[in-house]
Amino acid sequence: MTPEEVETQETIPEEAEKAIKSQDKPRIGVFVCHCGVNIGGFVDVPDVAEYAKTLPFVVYAENNLFTCASDGLTAIKEAIKKHNLNRVIVASCTPRTHQPLFQATCEEAGLNKYLFNFVNIREQCSWVHMKEGELATEKAKELIRMGVARAALLQPQEEVKVDVEPTALVIGGGVSGMTAAKSLGNMGFDTHLIEKDAELGGFVRNLHTLYQTGKDANESIQGLIQEVKDNQKIHLNLSTTLKELKGYIGNYEATIADKDGKEQELKIGTIIIATGSEEYKPKGLYGYGEFPNVVTQVEFENLVKENKLPENLKSVAFIQCAGARGQDKLYCSRICCTISVKNAIKLMDIASGGEASAEPGAGAEGEAAPAAQAEAQAEEPSEGDSREGRRSRRRERRDRRRRGDRGAPEAAEGETGARAPPSRAGGLEVTIFNRGITTYGVHNELMYNDARGKRVKFNRFVPERIPEVVMEDNKLCINYFHETLQIDRKMYPDLIVLATPIVQHPEAEDLSKLLKVPLGQDKFFLEAHVKLRPIDFATDGIFLCGTAHAPADINESIAQAYASASHAAIPLARGFIIPEAITAEVDINICCGCKSCEKVCPYSAIAVTKTDKGKKAQVVLAACKGCGSCASICPENAITMRNFTDEQLISEGICALREVV
Repeated sequence: MTPEEVETQETIPEEAEKAIKSQDKPRIGVFVCHCGVNIGGFVDVPDVAEYAKTLPFVVYAENNLFTCASDGLTAIKEAIKKHNLNRVIVASCTPRTHQPLFQATCEEAGLNKYLFNFVNIREQCSWVHMKEGELATEKAKELIRMGVARAALLQPQEEVKVDVEPTALVIGGGVSGMTAAKSLGNMGFDTHLIEKDAELGGFVRNLHTLYQTGKDANESIQGLIQEVKDNQKIHLNLSTTLKELKGYIGNYEATIADKDGKEQELKIGTIIIATGSEEYKPKGLYGYGEFPNVVTQVEFENLVKENKLPENLKSVAFIQCAGARGQDKLYCSRICCTISVKNAIKLMDIASGGEASAEPGAGAEGEAAPAAQAEAQAEEPSEGDSREGRRSRRRERRDRRRRGDRGAPEAAEGETGARAPPSRAGGLEVTIFNRGITTYGVHNELMYNDARGKRVKFNRFVPERIPEVVMEDNKLCINYFHETLQIDRKMYPDLIVLATPIVQHPEAEDLSKLLKVPLGQDKFFLEAHVKLRPIDFATDGIFLCGTAHAPADINESIAQAYASASHAAIPLARGFIIPEAITAEVDINICCGCKSCEKVCPYSAIAVTKTDKGKKAQVVLAACKGCGSCASICPENAITMRNFTDEQLISEGICALREVV
C-alpha cells in the first residue's frame, strides 16, 4: 500500500472529528510489545509499529521487547515528555493484568491515567492465529487502528474520595473467621463477628484430632476462642445471622438478627465471608443410611471421640471419593485422603494400645506373626546354602503369595478368595480403597509413609469398577476388583468409613444474593481472579477466606484469613477510598425516572430518588463498576459511560469494519 492510499484509507470517522474539535489536538504515542515470543513469534511487530506511525494523530510509535519491564516503562515516560504526548496506547497482552501498571506509568509522567488505552494483540491476535503469521500481523494493525480511533476521543477523568467507616464485619465463627477477626482487632479496628451457632469453633468442633499436630481438635482451638473473647475490639454475636445489607464499600449498612429475632443496625466499612462448609451426606451410596456401621469421616471421628467404636473390630475399610470426583460432586475435596490416613493410623494405635509397630508383620506385643516368622527363618541362609537354593525358595514364596496362601492353612475370616493377611496391630486390618492417594505437603506425605509402615493397606480402584457394598449373611461385604492382581475379591469389614467431600452450606446461595457476590459451579464462593485476586470479590469491600472459598485444611484457612484481614484493613486504615472514574453519568434533564436502570444494575449503584427536578436516577460512584447495564437499557439515552462514550465506541467500530487493501 502506498502512502497516498494510507492517507486516503486511514481517516477517522466523521463523528470522531466533530468530537475532537472541542478538545486539544490528540498527540498519540503507540508502543507495540514483542512479549518475548508470545507476540513477536507470530506477529511482525516492527512492521506493526511502522504502520502505527501512519495513523491519524500518532506522532510517535516504537516496539519493545517487554514493554512492562523497567526499560519499557522508562521509554513510555521519556516519550511522553519528549514528544509531548497526550494519549498513550500500549499494544501487548491482557489489560486485566497490566493496565494498572501502564496507567501508573502515565501518571508518573504527568498524564491523566484515563488518557491511556490498551490494545490486546496477544490473547485476541497472536495466540489465536499462531499458524497464520501474515493474517495475524494484519489483524494486529486493525486492532491498533481501532485503538487509535478510540484514544483520540479519550478525555481526562477525575476521581473522587469516599470516606470509609473504620469498622469490619466478619461472617462466620470458625477458625478462619476467628483468625480474621483477631487480626483486625489486633490492628485496632472495631470488628463485629457474627456466628449462626451458639458457640465458636465451626467445623473443627466435629473433629477428634488434627492431622497437623495429632492433638485434640477442641483443645487446639480453645486458645484462639479465648483470644477472640478477650479482645476488646471484637464484638461477638452468637446465634446471629445477617438479615439485610445496603450500601457500598466503606459505607455498608448491615442488619443482623439473633435467634429471638432481635435486630441490630451496624455501619460497616468492609466485610469478610468466613462461613465455612459442611460434610456431604451421600444418599444410598455404599450403603450409607441403609446398612449398619457405614459412617462418614465426621461420624467416625465422633465415634472415636466418644469411645463408641464397635467392639472387637477386626477389619475396617475406608472408601475414598465417596460422592466426589464425578459421582455426585465433580471436584476433589483435597483433604479427604490425609484425613483417612490420619484416622487409619489412629485405629492402629487404638488397637495396639498405643503406638502400633512400624515393623511389617508386627503384632500387638511387637512379636512377629507366625507366617512372618516362618518366612523370616526361611530367608536366613543356612550353612552350605547354595545361591540356586535361595532362588528356588524365593520363587516358591512368590508363588504362594500369588496363590493367596503364604503358608496359612486357610483364608482369614475377614477376606475370602485371597490370602490370609499378616497380623496387624491388635489383630486389626485397615484398608483404604482409593482412586489415588493425595497427601500433599511433606508432613502429610510422611504421615502416609507412616501408615504404610503400620501395615495399612491401600487398594486402588478405577471409576469404572468402584467397590460395591452389600449385605451377605447379615455381614457387611465389599465386592471389589483388585487392580494389581486383576481379580475380583471380597472383604467383610466390621466398619466402613466413607470419605465424602466438603460442600457448601445450603444457605450460601441466600447469602450470595444478599451480598451480591457470586458462587462458582461447585457452589463455593467465587473469587475475583484465581491467581491475581484469590481472596477478593468483584464487588469491592467484600473479602473471602477458609472453606467458604474451597476445600482447604486449617493451615490454608488461617493463611487466607490473615490475607483477607490485611486486604480488608487497607481502606479502614486509610479512612477513604478512591474508586475508578469509569462510572455511569446521568443527564437529569433527559432522565424520566422510569427505574429501568435501577432494576438491571447488578451492584445496586444507581437508584431513582426525588430531586428538585422530580424523580431522577442518581449514581453512587463508589459502588458503580462501569458495566454499562444501565446505559444499554435507558430508553431516553440519558446515561453515558465515562471513558466508554457512544462516540468512542462508534468510532472504534467503524474502523473495525473498514477494509484495508
